[in-house]
Order: sequence, then structure tokens, then C-alpha cells
Amino acid sequence: MKVVLDRTKCTGLGICESLAPAFFEVDDNGDLLMHKEDVTEDEMAEVEEAVNSCPTEALRILRESATAASSASH
Repeated sequence: MKVVLDRTKCTGLGICESLAPAFFEVDDNGDLLMHKEDVTEDEMAEVEEAVNSCPTEALRILRESATAASSASH
């Protein structure tokens, strides 16, 4: 599974950073940095909470099946 960021929606509030600091960090300019995109099963609960808590819906999770289906159609 992967985390995808839509930079046009992100306002740098930092909620995701507070919930999943291993994945997200808001820098001094208010820009979101993603430390990693791939999510393991063990990390999923933490990352899902961060993604679901984003008020601007700038984050989403791509499940492997969606990625595989997309790759197969190309």
C-alpha cells in the first residue's frame, strides 16, 4: 500500500505529522514532507488515522489491488 499526497490540497496543518511522524513532517515553510510512501500492514492503522484526519483530504491510501489494476490496464 502507498500513501499519495495531493500538494494542491495540503495546507500544512500538521495533523498527519502528529499522528504518524515516521511518515509525515511539515517543514518550516509549511510544506508537507513524506518520509516514505510504502505502508506495511503493521503501520496501516497509524497511517489510516492520519489520512482520515486530514481536513483538506490531501492524503489518500492506494491499496495494492488498485495499483495492480492500474498497471495492468496500461
